[in-house]
Amino acid sequence: PIRNMARRRIIASHSKRRTIPESVWPDAQDFVKLAMHWQSDATKILWGYVWQGWDSYCTKVLSKVDVSEVDDQLERMITQDLELDIRHVMGGFPPFMIQHERFEEQERSQSPARPKQPDLTFVWYEYRSSKYPLEAKVLRSDNDVKAYVEEITENFLKFRYAPFTSEGGMLGYLLKGSAKKAFDNIAATVPCTLSDYPDCAGRDHRISDHDRVVPVDKQYPAKFRCHHLLLQLTKKTGAKKLEESP
Repeated sequence: PIRNMARRRIIASHSKRRTIPESVWPDAQDFVKLAMHWQSDATKILWGYVWQGWDSYCTKVLSKVDVSEVDDQLERMITQDLELDIRHVMGGFPPFMIQHERFEEQERSQSPARPKQPDLTFVWYEYRSSKYPLEAKVLRSDNDVKAYVEEITENFLKFRYAPFTSEGGMLGYLLKGSAKKAFDNIAATVPCTLSDYPDCAGRDHRISDHDRVVPVDKQYPAKFRCHHLLLQLTKKTGAKKLEESP
């Protein structure tokens, strides 16, 4: 029975049909390397867009609400709007753009199963299999890191996300507690070492470096850097901004 199960898995893997991106860009390049050919500090620029978009979203939207009273579908509602704010600050016509819930087709299950969809993805316009994904998770407290960590260990490190990039990122929408304690809990649970990201000094932005086991028939980047952003969602912050509004 075990031998038959293995045989069925092999047959299924060989019978998986190709997608359009797999046909047009069969050997996609590492997004980070492409970006560095464009600008040597491309990663700094990309994460600058994310932080500027977040600042814009806080000003235009979060300052007008008490987050504790609008927490239904919180992750989805924030993320879909954050895409708009990031797009708005992306001036200068970079060779990539951001997209909400773009499919990652490489390590998908056989049809009709849906491929994985990171919450936000920077897509290289000319090589659309080269993507830089960001996954968002609500942290209801600084101890609530289980779902956040599983996105790293089960998706980023197993190529379900980010097969053609040596970097990606996590956005943690933190409702309660301290960013420092949340970072400590993330590092202990993965486990990994979280280091400061000098290009975003003064922000709750850390990085961790990982080794991934590449499948024998693939040419994915084995080294992976995960960016960690903790974005505060607190009643106090929202109320303060409301009081300051004209």
